[in-house]
Amino acid sequence: MSKVIVIGGGAAGMIAAVFAARNGKEVILIEKNEKLGKKLFITGKGRCNFTNACDVEDLFANVVTNPKFLYSAFYSFSNQMVMDFFEEIGLPYKVERGNRVFPASDHSSDVIKVLERELKRRKVEILLNTKVKSLIIEKNICRGVRLAMNSQRTGRHLQKELYADSVIIATGGISYPRTGACGDGYEFAGTAGHKLAERKPSLVPLELQDKCCKELMGISLKNVSASVYADGKKVYSDFGEMLFTHFGVSGPIIIKASAYIHKYLEKDLTLYIDLKPALDEKQLDERILKDFKLFQNKQLKNSLDKLLLRALIPVVIEKSGLDGEKKVNELTKEERRRLGMVIKKLPFTIKGLRGWDEAIITKGGVKVKEIDPGTMESKITGGLYFAGEVLDLDALTGGFNLQIAWSTGYLAGMNC
Repeated sequence: MSKVIVIGGGAAGMIAAVFAARNGKEVILIEKNEKLGKKLFITGKGRCNFTNACDVEDLFANVVTNPKFLYSAFYSFSNQMVMDFFEEIGLPYKVERGNRVFPASDHSSDVIKVLERELKRRKVEILLNTKVKSLIIEKNICRGVRLAMNSQRTGRHLQKELYADSVIIATGGISYPRTGACGDGYEFAGTAGHKLAERKPSLVPLELQDKCCKELMGISLKNVSASVYADGKKVYSDFGEMLFTHFGVSGPIIIKASAYIHKYLEKDLTLYIDLKPALDEKQLDERILKDFKLFQNKQLKNSLDKLLLRALIPVVIEKSGLDGEKKVNELTKEERRRLGMVIKKLPFTIKGLRGWDEAIITKGGVKVKEIDPGTMESKITGGLYFAGEVLDLDALTGGFNLQIAWSTGYLAGMNC
């Protein structure tokens, strides 16, 4: 019986270990944390949106980096197969808005429990609190791993070697370092001769330069449109919900924007928010006129309550360049036009992205041109496989990143 070592006890590592064992391999799963699935536990705010029930073709549309590489992975272990697999091993699930799939219990711990139970049933040996120091590579073939050990008797650092026929690296990325993510898989890949795409935090909130953010902190906007322009050219646009924070903005449509703007960070980036996307400019002007007739003797700052959230009124007036003390019946047509323009395109200057502590996923990693897309085996070092976030693959929120982990982990486990 051939032996397989899986480094990393997250989503990709656990699924790889399960299917390697199902395929008749003797499997050792190594995890440096005290338990498996630490990042899975916090996924989806603790509910674990573990895949998306969309058409398979739509999976590719939601992958931001290298979607074509995933053709074999997604069709070999599709989202429907993932749902069937979890149901088979004892996890009831439900499909919610946006085709997001969650465990019926709403507890991410149940996803981890059924995987642990399947690992045990398949007799996978699990080594917790165990850190891999390096790979054992001889003549361009990965022969095993070196473990960093501490002697309880002497307190000295020891080194133990484990040999295997195949090694799967499923160590994740750098996002959420509190879960133990530190990028060690990139070091292993480098020693095996692999090139790495630059790693950056992705699916993160945006920092804004505008001082008014602190005044707007906690304000949630629903049914708005957000667009990002780089040096005056639109590079992103979406409709949905967002939230103002003390440093800038967050929320679904903002998090999604972060996946697209990495290559534009050296340019002048502007975020525009359409506060009334259901109204065109003419309809909005008619609505403003209607409110102004109702409040014709009031100051501008006191006549927009029916149209805008109160906290937004001074920001909109300031960015319109208007005098909030001026009575609405004294406003010119041009001033009213400027007001409407800002309501439809409220501008904020993007300072940058938030850091690794808030990143849902890592953009960048092991370059996929050096990986066989049908097996996940390295094209450079024999017997070495990769799965999950350690690869230069990333997708949008909605269960798509976990689908990448399941699909690539499955291929690695079946082919190692």
